[in-house]
Amino acid sequence: MSDESRPSPASNPVAAVIPAAGRGVRLGPGAPKALRALNGTPMLIHAVRALAASRHVALVIVVAPPDGAAEVKSLLDAHALPDRTDFLVVPGGDSRQESVRLGLDALPPEYGIVLVHDAARPLVPVDTVDAVIEAVRDGAAAVVPALPLADTVKEVEPAAEPDAPEPVVATPERARLRAVQTPQGFDRATLVRAHESVGDQVTDDASMVEQLGVTVVAVPGHEEAFKVTRPLDLVLAEAVLARRRLNDGF
Repeated sequence: MSDESRPSPASNPVAAVIPAAGRGVRLGPGAPKALRALNGTPMLIHAVRALAASRHVALVIVVAPPDGAAEVKSLLDAHALPDRTDFLVVPGGDSRQESVRLGLDALPPEYGIVLVHDAARPLVPVDTVDAVIEAVRDGAAAVVPALPLADTVKEVEPAAEPDAPEPVVATPERARLRAVQTPQGFDRATLVRAHESVGDQVTDDASMVEQLGVTVVAVPGHEEAFKVTRPLDLVLAEAVLARRRLNDGF
């Protein structure tokens, strides 16, 4: 990639890590979830393109299944991706957290801002990606895109047996709750410190930063940044892509 085509680094160049080593059990047997086809193209490729659509993202690191790095590298080579963005594939670990850490280990030293993005959120709009980056550049150590909840949420006492009734113990105030999406953005040093200091019992990278006592801020998410987890999500994702093709005229 030439210097002329490389995006302006502003005050801090941005890299993205996409952990894509999971098996995706809830989508059923077959290929890993990130490699499932969506409109004929693997979800991972959609996710990579979504992040590379931001002119601020200069490098995307894809963390592949431990035995699938060569396959993922071939996929990236076979699909049209923006010339201005560099790509790197590294083998992942046994857990998402380990895979993100391995992606961070492969990150060149000049990148001071890191995005972590779920490969299973292939349709995140570029405006959401840019909003996360802008918030980090404005001084936030950790940023998550988030949406208000449409449903009332109940806290329950988990049942000992599957499908057994669960007692409700509390009803959190919905106005204070948000559904968190990705990409999540971080000051690199903060995220590295979180991975070095926090144990495995976390649901996302922002939770690790919270455990350091560092403030995490939320910016508006987008309804199209949903996570493709179950077969019905694939149907919805196909519908979103069809609407985009119609609106974009191709």
